[in-house]
Amino acid sequence: MEINLAKTAGFCFGVKRAIKIALETAKKDTPIEMLGDIVHNENVIKQLSKKGIQKVSELSTGKEKTLIIRAHGAERKTFEQAKKLGYSIVDATCPMVTEIHNIVKEMENSGHKIIIIGDKNHAEVKGIAGQLSEKPFIISNRDSIPYQEVEKIKKAVIVIQSTQMIENAEEIHEALKPLIDELKFFNTLCKTTKSKQAEIKMLPLENDVIIIIGSRTSANTNRLYQISKSLNEKTYQVMSEKEIDPSWFKGAQKVGVSTGASTPDEAIESVLEYLKKLK
Repeated sequence: MEINLAKTAGFCFGVKRAIKIALETAKKDTPIEMLGDIVHNENVIKQLSKKGIQKVSELSTGKEKTLIIRAHGAERKTFEQAKKLGYSIVDATCPMVTEIHNIVKEMENSGHKIIIIGDKNHAEVKGIAGQLSEKPFIISNRDSIPYQEVEKIKKAVIVIQSTQMIENAEEIHEALKPLIDELKFFNTLCKTTKSKQAEIKMLPLENDVIIIIGSRTSANTNRLYQISKSLNEKTYQVMSEKEIDPSWFKGAQKVGVSTGASTPDEAIESVLEYLKKLK
């Protein structure tokens, strides 16, 4: 069976950077905490935990402690609270997410209402919204557009959660255009997301079976799975080789493999080794 690994497989720049920062920080001789998951991959979190980085759900006394801000970023009030509690802060926010923060702050200061296309419960979206003085509109799809409220806006700016699907963002943008007199659109999808999504639109058409490796808590991994599944019914998402069912490959001559942006090399290699051994 021919195995075709996506050229875009593996960590994105932001995830690589965040993990590198976390591992460097772990060398400090002080207690280190991370608020939530630094990236959306359970194996990576376990690795960092072994290095002494403790995952916490809320901040406590920060005296002589270091707090790592995850790749998805955090609300402005989180930084303020951490400083008041005495934490030393290490910011591992992806630079592309920081760029979105800068856009929304600048645009709000110039009198624009902010519209975020994304999943309202996702850490990145909460972080973007948390930069603002006024509550933004968060729209996940065309059906969730609050038309009556949006029609009252005179000027607005759209930004996109960096791991969204461009088709979804463009559909929402087109629906909003006739409703708002002055509407600016910033395509803030990250380059890796664009590349991964472009490749996953081809891979399912060229292979009999598709394996997507990555956590089910990872938004970008789940989107790759959705795109692939829509093109090839024999698409499966796994965290590791342990979740693979050999029956998936019955009669298959080619299998394509892609991954989320926070999937470590070890997981990719173990899946590839497993596939090579299939008879």
